[in-house]
Amino acid sequence: MTSFEEFAREHLPAPPARLLEVGCGQGELTTTLSVAGYDVLGIDPAAPLGDLFRRLTLEELDEPGPYDGVIAGRSLHHIRDLEAALDRIVSLLRPDGVLVVEEFAWDRLDKPTLEWFHEQRRAVAATGGSEAPTSVETLWEEWEAEHLGLHGEEPLRLGLAAHFEELAFVWTPYLYRSLGGAAAEVLEQALVDAGEIQALGFRYAGSPRPA
Repeated sequence: MTSFEEFAREHLPAPPARLLEVGCGQGELTTTLSVAGYDVLGIDPAAPLGDLFRRLTLEELDEPGPYDGVIAGRSLHHIRDLEAALDRIVSLLRPDGVLVVEEFAWDRLDKPTLEWFHEQRRAVAATGGSEAPTSVETLWEEWEAEHLGLHGEEPLRLGLAAHFEELAFVWTPYLYRSLGGAAAEVLEQALVDAGEIQALGFRYAGSPRPA
């Protein structure tokens, strides 16, 4: 199964292109891209220390553009003013630059997907993992409380479409992240492919729309 790094490399310009990773977290992808020969900067309020990183938000970034590519891995849904953030990304990119995104649409969690997720959480708990919710209804309440206020599918996709011309879009598994990793990802992908549950994750690449 293609990783986000592989998806990003497929759509980004070749090294030594100048890249910005928005919401770099612990910096794994920024570091990997640097090793691959990219001139990359990772930003995040909790970014690691080091020359590749700065501890700040997109709004606080004072590095001059342009960048050949911007990467946002599961970070856009957190940004309160999504419109302003996408405007900022456009301003930082070259006209032929590329934005690569990995996101999730938490509001696509329908009843069959929720029930499957609950069963998997119970199975993980039975093997000594984290405690499972007592019911499907409890799981939904926890899910909604955790994600309420975050951007869902419509604002994310409409915002991207308003600012960028789509180069690639693919739905991906997402729930496996809290179910134990690779084996759960394979199972989730198979059920998504069979149409039995919804894919909640997506990957996107786009170029700035002409002014």
